[in-house]
Amino acid sequence: MDSAALTKELVEIPSHEDETEAGDRIEQWLRTETDATVERDTHGNVIARRGDGDTSLAFVGHHDVVPPDPSQERDGGYVVEEHDGRIYGRGAADMKGAVAAAMCAFRDAEVSGYELVFASFVGEEVGGTGARGALEDGFAPDYAVVGEGSTNYSKQGVTDVVVAHRGRRGSTVHVEGKAAHASEPEAGENAIYRASDAIDVVRDLPFPETTVLGHEMRGSIAVTEIDGGTAWNVIPEGCSVTIDERTVPNERTPLSHVEEVPGVRVEVDQDLPPMACDDAEFADLVLDAATAMQDKTPEHVLKPHATDAGWLAEAGTTCVVCGASEPEEAHTADESVSVDVLDRCYDIYRQCGEQFETLL
Repeated sequence: MDSAALTKELVEIPSHEDETEAGDRIEQWLRTETDATVERDTHGNVIARRGDGDTSLAFVGHHDVVPPDPSQERDGGYVVEEHDGRIYGRGAADMKGAVAAAMCAFRDAEVSGYELVFASFVGEEVGGTGARGALEDGFAPDYAVVGEGSTNYSKQGVTDVVVAHRGRRGSTVHVEGKAAHASEPEAGENAIYRASDAIDVVRDLPFPETTVLGHEMRGSIAVTEIDGGTAWNVIPEGCSVTIDERTVPNERTPLSHVEEVPGVRVEVDQDLPPMACDDAEFADLVLDAATAMQDKTPEHVLKPHATDAGWLAEAGTTCVVCGASEPEEAHTADESVSVDVLDRCYDIYRQCGEQFETLL
C-alpha cells in the first residue's frame, strides 16, 4: 500500500470527536505491515519502534482533526474524493496525508545504528494533549521530523523544511471596578475605562523577536475581544479583555506591565510553545533529503503557528517540520493534499531515515 491509498483510508475515518477508530487502523496497519514494536498508550497515541541504538529519530504526526464542514460528512463517515491529482477530505492536509507518508517511510527505510520511531498523537487540535501525555510518560526521541505543513512556503511547488515556528499564548485580562448609577459616574470605578488603560499598555508592548539558524523571527501581540458592562445606566464593575500573543523561542512579551493598571489581573489560558531547531547539522540533513527529492530548491523556512513540535522541543527533542500541507489549506471546506507531494514527503522521510546514521 502506498501513501495515497493509505491517506484515503485514514481520511475516511471520522476523528474529530473520538480518535479511537483512526488509531485502531494505524495500529493495525503497523502491526501487519512492519516488524516494529507497536504500542497504544493510555492516551490513545500510537507509537512504533524499529532498530537499535542509543540515539532515536522519530517521524511524528497526529490523527485527530477539526470538525468537518457538512459537505465533508456522509452516512457517519467522511467524504473522500480524488481528482486533478489531489485527495479531498477532512484531514487530508492536516494531517493524515503526512501521517500516511510517514507510516510508509517508517516501514520501508533501511535502519542501521539507531532507533527509528513513528508516533501519531491524539489531541493536537485541542492543545497537544496527546503529545503532552506521551512526554509525561517518558516519550523522548532525540530527533524528530514532524509532518505538519511546509509545502509552498518559500515558493510555489516546493516542500521546504521548517526550522522554527511561533507559539501561541492566549490570556484574559480581568478588570475589576466599582458599580454606580451612570448619572453619578464619579461614585464608581469604571472597569471599562480601566480596561481601556490596559489595552493602551498592550498596544505599546514590543513584539517578541529572536534569530534561529540565521533566520530573524518576530512574534506579535493583539487584543482580540472585550466584554464588559451589564446595563446602559450602570457604571460597569467588571470587564474582560482577550489577548492573543504569538510567541517566539525563548522570548515573551512582558505582560506583567498590564497589571500595573489598578484593578487589573492577567490570567494565561493557553501557552502553546514555539519551536526552534537547535542542531544545524540535522536541519541540513533534512534539507538535503528534501533537495534530492524535488526539482525545485527547498529552503529552511519559518512557520507562523504552533504544532506538536513545540511540545517536543520544549522537552528536549531536536525538531524540524516537513510535510505536505500548504498554507491556507488546512481546516477548510475543500481541504485537500497533492498526491505528488505525498509521494515526495514519503521519499524525504525515507531518505532522512536512511541517512540519519551519518549524524551519529
